This record gives sequence, structure tokens and C-alpha cells, in this order.
Amino acid sequence: MDQNIRSQIDWNNLAERLTGALHLAANPIGITFSVNKPDDIQPFNRPTSTRTPDGRQGKVPAGCVFWMHADKLTFTTEKKDHGNCTVGSFTHGLSDLTPETKYEDIKTLLETGWVGEADVAMLPHVSGSPEYVTYGPLNDTPPTLDLDVVLMRINGRQLMILSDALADLKIVGKPQCHIIAIAKEQGFPAASVGCALSRVRTGMKPEEMTCALPADKLADIVVQIENAVSIVNRVAKYAAHDAKRFA
Repeated sequence: MDQNIRSQIDWNNLAERLTGALHLAANPIGITFSVNKPDDIQPFNRPTSTRTPDGRQGKVPAGCVFWMHADKLTFTTEKKDHGNCTVGSFTHGLSDLTPETKYEDIKTLLETGWVGEADVAMLPHVSGSPEYVTYGPLNDTPPTLDLDVVLMRINGRQLMILSDALADLKIVGKPQCHIIAIAKEQGFPAASVGCALSRVRTGMKPEEMTCALPADKLADIVVQIENAVSIVNRVAKYAAHDAKRFA
């Protein structure tokens, strides 16, 4: 995104409108990928885990766990901080997956039949070999950050509205984290019904899902959502009135 355009975006206003229109329970978050460490942003303050026998190590069980902290706090992470989850590191462009990959987590996913090797190879992933991923509440985005993706935690009704509002919305399943790459690399809004790995690691509620939006299209997306909400509310009001005939 052009520096001048970026500096004119009112992320706080867009966050308030997005939260208000959808009645989000958690703040939407901004995600930024970069080769260089962002200035004046603190690293994620948690010790690195003990290295596993297969070599995995990081500050959280998986990169998606950072989402659960980022609705309250802005922080940056290094490539190595994501190292506990092989799939998440790949979808975020932080590591490669090859037929020779021997990490226990990916071996288990393949052995159980949760995914196949062809599925893994075709997963969307972030390009450009980023060294850092920065997270934080959208309404507290520093002006120095050039956001790539906006992530929301949503429920079924909110996904219904997003489906009405966004004709190009992609709704996918496992792994949950690849919606980040779809939004960043393909420029499409993408929602995930979640995955077993992420739900356990993040502690997301059973009814929660996620949606990733390309940050450079957020202003237009918010307008589309607001228009869809207006229509949905009118239809719901009619349905409620009509239902009184059956009381």
C-alpha cells in the first residue's frame, strides 16, 4: 500500500464501524508481515518453549494463538516465535514444507488422515519470506504499520451477514490459519469454520469462527457490510412481526 494512502486511513473509525455493524465480541485485529522489525513496537512478552525432540520451538503452541492476545495488545513476533506449529509457519510464509519434513505435528496430521500430502502442498501461503509478523487491535494501529490483513472472530449470524455482503467471500475449513494467506496474497475475504488444531490451541469457543479481510480493501468492505446489515435488519423486523400471527 502506498505510504501516503496508508497515512490517510482511519483504522480506528473502520474498527468502530466494523465492530458496531457486526456486534463483534472481540476487537478486530490488524496483522502486518515485514522483513524488517517494526519501529517502536514491543516483542511478544512470553518465554520461548523448550525445544521438542523433533526441533519445534516457539513462544506459543501455534501462530493462531497470537490472535487471542492481539485484540488487547499490539506486539511483534519473530519467525522463530511461530516454530511450534509447522503448518502455521508454512501458511504464514515463515518456513517451507517439503516431502522430507519430519516434524511430529505434520507427520501426525498425515498419519491420521486429517490432511493428505497433496492438500498440504496446495495450501495458500504468504510470499516474500517475512521475518516478522506484527499483531494488534485494529482500533490501536500505529501509523507506522502498513497493515496486510484484518482478522475477526465471528459467529454464525455474523458469517451470514458477511456472506450477504461480500460476493467474493471464500468459506473454507482446515487449517484455519490459511485464511490469512488468502486475504493477503489473493486479495479475497476468507472465513474459516475452524480446525481441530486451532480450536484446541487457542481455546476458541465452539460457536466462534474467523474471517480474514484484505486490509487495503477494508474501507469498501465496511460499507458493503453496513449495507447488508441494514437489509438484514429490515428482513428480521418483518419476520418478527409476521411471526406474531403464530403466537
